[in-house]
Amino acid sequence: MKMRNMVVSGLAGMSLMTSASVFAETTSPHSVSANVGLFSQYNFRGIDFSDEDVALQGGFDYAHTSGWYAGVWASSLEEDLNVGNSLEVDFYGGYYHQFTDDFSVDVGLLQFYYPDREKVPGLAGGSDEDFDTTEAYVAGTWKWFTAKYSRTLTDWGGVNNNTMGADANGDSKGTGYYELNFAYGLPMGFNLSAHVGRLDVENYSEYDYTDYQIGLSKDLTLAGSEGWTVGVNYTDTNADEDWWGDRGDDQFIGYISRSF
Repeated sequence: MKMRNMVVSGLAGMSLMTSASVFAETTSPHSVSANVGLFSQYNFRGIDFSDEDVALQGGFDYAHTSGWYAGVWASSLEEDLNVGNSLEVDFYGGYYHQFTDDFSVDVGLLQFYYPDREKVPGLAGGSDEDFDTTEAYVAGTWKWFTAKYSRTLTDWGGVNNNTMGADANGDSKGTGYYELNFAYGLPMGFNLSAHVGRLDVENYSEYDYTDYQIGLSKDLTLAGSEGWTVGVNYTDTNADEDWWGDRGDDQFIGYISRSF
């Protein structure tokens, strides 16, 4: 998900048959992978979460040939932008199915969790609220395009009557994020990506915005090891500065990552 794109694919599992006998060997239906990356900042859905500082990110993924998968992903944060939390850990799981060579569907749950357990302060006598957020999502991919919808099952980032003071307008459960993504492989290991998304915060439209991103990356082999990627993304939003400050301003984000 978070550059974070959370659609899990590449499910493994096939049968190997020797040509010399009737002996058959089947590979494991289980697949485990890992990734780690260094990013010039943590930018999620067009919003800066690291105050333009370098962010270390990484995670682990498990997938089964039946289509079920689960994973965990983490990123460093800038505390002041995240009510005192210095780390985000995302847990996710779901079901992926490839209907044809060109079309697949992915459904799942995503939990944003902050181990520091710092809460959003309550205003006007209201109670402090969890910064944690739970989302459900559904995505469909056709060739190079992926359309995805995410919807919060809890308040969005602790926004509700207790934390909004004079601007209180109810809870923010049901906040939705709509996105369309494009990914295309180019010659010589280059990859082109593009994204447009729209955040609709339930009962708090002042937080709504549209974000855009375009990126170019290259797959590399370094010192004889495969799985390296270097890239750069350009992102921008129309987020209202009265509510978001300069966190939604346009940014170039460079990174290097490796998958195992």
